[in-house]
Amino acid sequence: MEIDLKDQIKNKFESLCAIGQSSEGDSIQKLRGKAFATFEQLGFPTIKNEDWKYTNVKPILKDNFSFTPIPTTSSYEEAIKDKGYFGQGLDAYTLILINGIYQPQWSNIPSDDSISIAAVEDVWDQVAIDEILNKDRNNKSNPFIALNTALFQGGIVIQIKKNKVLDKPIHLVHLGDSSEHYFQQSKNIFIAEFGSQAEIIESFENLNTESHLLRNAVTEIRVAANAKLQHYKLQKGDASLRLIEHTEVEQEGDSQYNNYTFTLPGYSFVRNNLNLALEGSNIDSHMYGLYLTNDHQLVDNHTLVDHQEPHCESNQMYKGIMMGHSRAIFNGKVYVHPIAQKTNAFQQNNNILFSDFATIYSKPQLEIFADDVKCSHGSTIGQLDPDALFYLKARGINEEDGRSMLVNAFAFDVTEKIENLEIKDLLNEAISQTMLGKALLV
Repeated sequence: MEIDLKDQIKNKFESLCAIGQSSEGDSIQKLRGKAFATFEQLGFPTIKNEDWKYTNVKPILKDNFSFTPIPTTSSYEEAIKDKGYFGQGLDAYTLILINGIYQPQWSNIPSDDSISIAAVEDVWDQVAIDEILNKDRNNKSNPFIALNTALFQGGIVIQIKKNKVLDKPIHLVHLGDSSEHYFQQSKNIFIAEFGSQAEIIESFENLNTESHLLRNAVTEIRVAANAKLQHYKLQKGDASLRLIEHTEVEQEGDSQYNNYTFTLPGYSFVRNNLNLALEGSNIDSHMYGLYLTNDHQLVDNHTLVDHQEPHCESNQMYKGIMMGHSRAIFNGKVYVHPIAQKTNAFQQNNNILFSDFATIYSKPQLEIFADDVKCSHGSTIGQLDPDALFYLKARGINEEDGRSMLVNAFAFDVTEKIENLEIKDLLNEAISQTMLGKALLV
């Protein structure tokens, strides 16, 4: 099946090259060719690859995929209303992407000049966008990034203008719709210009649950000096959706980037790669994650914080709650360069196992080459405290409510960091309802 899939990938690449010769320009064509050669050399990762040791991708590559979706929905307005998506009720500007393609007719965007929004293919000839797209970075070591770069179609570019502060968050809603199993490749770019402030929320939903959607997406983010960007990923849906999300962040001096990644029961496979490059001084970077898994779900969070300059602070806090036969992986790395003196870097991963069949692999890492730093990391794995549960039951609280209360208390360290009160309330309620065995869609 892998040979067949690789043949499909090759055919799709050749088709894109033929189409793109007249529309994409030499820069994009060379970029695709270089990335495809890298993918051919690497192939799909196996468990012999250290970064994929506990995450076997073979099961999600067995389907007979299409790279050109055949939509099944006649009215997306009705489909969105009927199907819904997690976070639908949030007070935010909404950007709809269907199969990776920006849909302005279904979107609600700011009317002023504080922000620029465009499909990737409409702006990739701009110098700044071309420079971002041509970043090598992890193409040489991550075959899914190389594959995305070779085959990407669709995606969106969001630029928050200099010194502008958005009055509401921007909510990107990524919808899949295909009558066949669909292997989606899309690339997004977020740019927060000097002194700007914004919140970006992302949700993911497969409209046709009869077919599997494998989403392989790359997001490039630049946070300029004195800018602040809050970035939320809300991952909750059904088992027909599989996610491979790679987020690459570059920060300039005196900037702040906060990432919040929340994965709740639903998607059968989730791989989140989050890499931060701190390229100036006086940078704040915060990465908060909460994964609540069930059934046979697999959730893998890989992070990297690259401290390249002095006087910066990074903080990683990831917490996991595993139920059923689910599996979770946390692999976090902090790298401190010799020049990066006065670095403060903290990393913590705590996990609760609710089932004898659930599994967690936790690997926090530090690589420090400077001597005047404060760095720490830690990991814990355990179960709910039976004495605490007994205490609640002795005061008239039933076991289900007691478990929900204890889980919410465990997750509180992460959810309390959320500055957006609507999102905080949404997630706290979703956690409570999940522990009570109920479904929630807001």
